[in-house]
This record gives sequence, structure tokens and C-alpha cells, in this order.
Amino acid sequence: MKTAIITSNTSTNHLTGIGHPEQPDRVTAVIAKLKQNKKLIWEKSSKFDVKYLNITHSEDYILDVKKSFPNNGLKFLDGDTIISPGSKRATIDAVGSIISAIDGIENKKFNKAFCAVRPPGHHAEKNKAMGFCIYNNIAVGAKFLINKYKYNKIAIIDFDVHHGNGTQDIFYENSKVLYISTHQYPYYPGTGNNNEKGKYNNILNIPLPAGTNSDEYLNAYNYVIKKLIEFKPEFVMFSAGFDAHKDDPLAQLNLNSKDFYEITKRTILATQQFSKGKVVSILEGGYDLAALSESVNEHVNALLEFN
Repeated sequence: MKTAIITSNTSTNHLTGIGHPEQPDRVTAVIAKLKQNKKLIWEKSSKFDVKYLNITHSEDYILDVKKSFPNNGLKFLDGDTIISPGSKRATIDAVGSIISAIDGIENKKFNKAFCAVRPPGHHAEKNKAMGFCIYNNIAVGAKFLINKYKYNKIAIIDFDVHHGNGTQDIFYENSKVLYISTHQYPYYPGTGNNNEKGKYNNILNIPLPAGTNSDEYLNAYNYVIKKLIEFKPEFVMFSAGFDAHKDDPLAQLNLNSKDFYEITKRTILATQQFSKGKVVSILEGGYDLAALSESVNEHVNALLEFN
């Protein structure tokens, strides 16, 4: 089976202003790097039934977001979440990318997919935008898997350096979704204590101190693997943030680009007997362009290798 890269023509139209770390160049750099790999297949984000957005976020929140997009200039949804006129389509197409990825896997066009889109999503709660995130892309994907394809065991592994408070918020009382996060702690957004376990013991937070190196991180990742094997996921999803890289300007973990290959490989090997190798991944953070593109490439190489 093949690995697909899902992109959107509108990702670069989401403008955040000069000096903001979440820039259009992030996806441009990632796509330029991945284009060098001739084994990948390329797909575009497609339209989807908005009911899947409505069962992930509240209707009032979705309406507020729709009314917020400016006709010109920039607008703040919170202190660091900024939207522009082009954000209106980009946010929908980012959600659409994960829907396209799932449909492609279920229709056996490919077995794994990485969505190279923006804005990111894992900080967006049911009723709230924050942390550069507007809609929670991966959460909509998980709801889609449950409602359209009737999955009962979905694992979301979030290796972004920041805790995915939004994804945890949305699935805290959902026994069908296991949410696992490794993240720097204490750090933005302040959530992600290991006492936050979910109603059904379906949340696993692994808080890591600033300065954590590759060996320390991968040792801690053994807890992720153990939890995944216990859960036996039918479908695996990655909230793939690459800001735990040592060169990233927004955090203080010390991973190398190759570590993202190792994280991905270990996860797939641990879960493929349960999931038949079905994996969808979507870009979250990562703000040093060289480190980001190298790390994404390592992540995608593992998706390809263990197809």
C-alpha cells in the first residue's frame, strides 16, 4: 500500500502577520522537502459534510468563527490566534484534509496519509479557539471515523511539544478515543498533568521537563507503547507537531529530526496488528523551517517504510 500527502491550495492564504511564528512558509517548506520523495502520492483536501464539524465543536462556536473572518486585514480570536480573509477557506480545507485522508484509506487508495496543512488544530476546544488553532482538525477526523465508519477504538498520539488541551477537552468523556500526549511541562497551555486521565482512563499525559533529550524522551515513550498495546486501536492518528526539536524557537525539548522517525516506527510496529496499519497524521506545530521540514521527512519516511 502507498502513503499519501494531503495538501490544500488555501493553506498559504491563512495570514497571521509579520513576526508570527505560525507562518505560510511552514507548509511551503514541508511540501518542498516531501516533493523530493518520488514514492509518495499526492492528494488534495476535499469538501465534507459540515455535520462532522458540528458534532465536534458547538454550533454557537462555529457560528462565532464564521462571523469573525475579516473582509480585510487581520483579526485576533485570542492573544495569539489570528485570522485573515484567506483563513475562512483555509480552516475548512485543513479539516477537509483529514476527511480526505480517512476516506482514501477506507477506500483502499492508500494505507497511510500525512496532511501538510494549516492552521493547526489541537489547542482548539469544543467552544474556544486558542494557540494558533481554530478548528480541531484531528478531533473532527476522529468523530468522522466513529460516525461514518463506526470505529470503536481510535488512538490519537500527540507528540507536539505543547499539550493538546483541545483534543483532550473534546474526548475527555469518550471511551472510543484514547488520547496520548507527550509534552513539555509546565509550559503552555498549562494543561497536561499526568493526573488528567479521562472518564474512562482514556487520557495518558506524559509531562516532560525542559531540557529532555532524545534518550530520555524515547524511554518515556515506552509508556505510550504500553498504553497503545493495552488499548488495541483499530485506527491510529498522529497530532504531528515537530516543535520538540532542539532547534525550535518556541520550546525547550532537545529532540533530533531522526527521533521523529523512531517515534513513528515504534508506534506503527506496536499497533499494526490491531489497526492493519491504518494511520492518518496531520501537521500541528514546528517553527524552525529547516528542523520542521527535516523532521516531517523523517516522520513520513517511517510511514512509507512500515506500510
